[in-house]
Amino acid sequence: MAEGRITAVLGPTNTGKTHYAIERMLAHRTGVIGLPLRLLAREVYDRIVALRGPSVVALVTGEERIVPERTQYWVCTTEAMPDAIGADFVALDEIQLCADPERGHVFTERLLSARGLHETLFLGSDTMRGAINALVPKVQFTRRDRFSELRYAGSKKTSRMPPRSAIVGFSVDNVYAVAELIRRQKGGCAVVMGALSPRTRNAQVEMYQNGDVDYLVATDAIGMGLNLDIEHVAFGATAKFDGRRMRALFPHELAQIAGRAGRHTQDGTFGVTGEARPLPQEVIDAIEGHRFAPIQRLQWRNSRLEFGTMHRLIRSLEENPQNEWLTRGREADDLRALKTLSEIPEIIDRVRHPSDVRLLWDVCRIPDFRSISEAEHATLLARIFGFLQAGKGVPSDWLAGQIARIDKTHGGIDALSKRLAFIRTWTYVAQRKGWVDDESHWRGETRAVEDRLSDALHSALTQRFVDRRTSVLLRRLKQKETLVAEVNDKGEVMVEGEFAGRLDGFRFQQDGTSSPDEAKMLARAAYEALRPEFNLRADRFYNAPDTEMDFTEQGGLMWGEIAVGKLVKGADALKPTVEAFVDEEAGADVAEKVKRRLQHFIDRKVATLFEPLLAMGRDEALTGLARGFAFRLVEELGIVAREKVAAEVKDLDQESRGSLRKHGVRFGQYTIFMPALLKPAPTRLRLVLASLWDGADEFPESPPPGLVTIPNIEAIPAATYLLSGYRPAGARAIRIDMLERLADLMRGQDSRGGFEANPDMLSITGMTLEQFADLMQGLGYKAEKGEREKQRPVAPAPEEAAATEGAEAPEAPAAEPTPSDEGAPAEAETEVFYTFTWAPRPRGARPARPEGKGGERTERNKGGKPRGKPAKGKGGKPHNEGPRAFEARPPRKEKPIDPDNPFAVLAALKDKK
Repeated sequence: MAEGRITAVLGPTNTGKTHYAIERMLAHRTGVIGLPLRLLAREVYDRIVALRGPSVVALVTGEERIVPERTQYWVCTTEAMPDAIGADFVALDEIQLCADPERGHVFTERLLSARGLHETLFLGSDTMRGAINALVPKVQFTRRDRFSELRYAGSKKTSRMPPRSAIVGFSVDNVYAVAELIRRQKGGCAVVMGALSPRTRNAQVEMYQNGDVDYLVATDAIGMGLNLDIEHVAFGATAKFDGRRMRALFPHELAQIAGRAGRHTQDGTFGVTGEARPLPQEVIDAIEGHRFAPIQRLQWRNSRLEFGTMHRLIRSLEENPQNEWLTRGREADDLRALKTLSEIPEIIDRVRHPSDVRLLWDVCRIPDFRSISEAEHATLLARIFGFLQAGKGVPSDWLAGQIARIDKTHGGIDALSKRLAFIRTWTYVAQRKGWVDDESHWRGETRAVEDRLSDALHSALTQRFVDRRTSVLLRRLKQKETLVAEVNDKGEVMVEGEFAGRLDGFRFQQDGTSSPDEAKMLARAAYEALRPEFNLRADRFYNAPDTEMDFTEQGGLMWGEIAVGKLVKGADALKPTVEAFVDEEAGADVAEKVKRRLQHFIDRKVATLFEPLLAMGRDEALTGLARGFAFRLVEELGIVAREKVAAEVKDLDQESRGSLRKHGVRFGQYTIFMPALLKPAPTRLRLVLASLWDGADEFPESPPPGLVTIPNIEAIPAATYLLSGYRPAGARAIRIDMLERLADLMRGQDSRGGFEANPDMLSITGMTLEQFADLMQGLGYKAEKGEREKQRPVAPAPEEAAATEGAEAPEAPAAEPTPSDEGAPAEAETEVFYTFTWAPRPRGARPARPEGKGGERTERNKGGKPRGKPAKGKGGKPHNEGPRAFEARPPRKEKPIDPDNPFAVLAALKDKK
């Protein structure tokens, strides 16, 4: 390849080297720049896009690939730089990383081979001058001096750290501990680590750059070219784990980080804090004077690989350099993975061709982002290799499952950080050409998951390490600025971008974490923003359909999921009023509008669900006793126990009853009710209205719909069961319409002589025989248990069976009796049965519930006597001395038959017989 001018631009930090490289690249038609961090690559990409537009700028990293069709400028991480694309310009930043034990061999390879057609730049520390001069022919050197001075400020306690400071640690635990201390002492800090995604890092940096926080806690990631307004850098530690061992940082490494203090012409300081010991004077002098020992060895790995077999590939990767400036680098993760896979029998069997070896090497180069264990990483690589070698790529359904397990934004900082590391693996896979069936889809999918996790991690970091609201608000007040507040579409009220509370319907629920002074300040600012929102929301509510509103079983009034009011006792049970939940600050007009709309809703709800009852109450055709009974039913909300109105029912003639039946009133043996009002919706509202009218503190819940019986709980009054449409009887309560059907079946039974339950009775109640017996006792019957031989179908005699078939009956062989059978009678199968007889209780007595359950009053007839007991004469003896037939209820006095009575037709047919 033809080589243009090669220049090494060397010098300390804050000399504008990266800015110079960007200017030089844009002076050419095409260019490539390699950067040491994904974070820095994104920052440079954004700068060039702002200058030239996104249509000509590409961003290529291990996990991100944005390549427009008309790409002219490539911004890449060093590992992702494209090979031999013939760009006019090539630049490599932080060239001193050629000496890095982990990644140095990649930088060294770029130093030796990456060239622009017209210009090549190597940017970095002056410690690389000798190595570059020895390895790169015809190189020219340019020395750039620092724009500002850097001075040592000694040791400072964290509590005395000046504003606009960065505190540097070298482990996640250390960073978190310092950040927590800063939050308690200084109100909060931003956190920057190399493991953060660009989106999270940018959000944290923006928080610092905007002045929301005055402190930054970071790892040595800030030493690689990130442009921050830092005035002081404090080292919380001066040693780090380099992947193999703990070691002290070299002076030039300390200088790289300390050099972030001071931007452009503004001077900066550096020092130590916490448990870090003061720096030796010779180190201080070296950092202040930018004089460091030159780098003597560059990490190297052979780039001319042999793909004949796995062992030949490994041998070529382990080849030693032939130049004294180069040393074979530490065994990297990709080589370790290759060695591990090359020993797996399944992989050995599948790798038979050089193309298989090349594919296996590409798979081994997937970084171990997860850092779980070498074995688990190798297992994942083997799985991916199997998919790719099959020629179909990574299956979409399998990949979707892997991503779905990661796509969860709940959890703490550690959990979110781990998921971010995991998604980077699949982001890397999606970037490889031909590895997935729909590259653009999976690139977008993994990027979206990473963005969601990044946002969640930023929120978690901010929540844990920043008392941001307090710091922002106090600063605004200190500057005597007007606080800016707004309400988003979720009802969240933000003051100066900080969450201040939530607009819950028409009430502002202020965040309770603030101090009293801050609470007043927040409320004042929030209500300023809420005034127009109150009016807009009131208009929207007033025009909302009834389907968006509902009432709760405790009398609350809801607009969707938001409580906007409650029911209040009105002039009568069916005319409740409402109380609107509206803040006083919203104004009287808003409160009146909300209240009026709620009243419209509940009035229409009552009118719809109780239409038969209200229609009966308005019917002017009802007169006399019928009209009075109708009002009584309206007062009882459509259900009344018969014993409670026995006298009124007795006084009603057939014409009055017929006029009430036309409105749907059913005169049952136990209950007078309107069947239409037993449906779940009116039942639910009836319980609310009755509880409201009675002034109950807690309203009962309506039973689940569709149940014939429900448990009879002693603590629940019988009146509540009646309002729910049930009558307690024994251990359970039975629905009143089903009870009346049961009463119709029992009406023809001999209740004095005793009768048994037939299948229809059990079917109506859905009970077992034992449960039915308990129910009957609760209704006033005595249940006598007995056993008897179970009746079996009689089989025909053999002779009869043979005659039926037209054949002679065979002679049955005699069975030989066994010793156990001799003299033993045959066992007969028995069955349990109950005999029910009417067992009236004294007038006004309340039966005890079986096994401690509550009971009901004895059902009585119109005359107040127990049902089923025959009428007596004046002497106390029964009438009719002759044989008598007993019924479940006493004989009635003959009255004219109501033509609308459903039994009238049957009676007429009976008379004709």
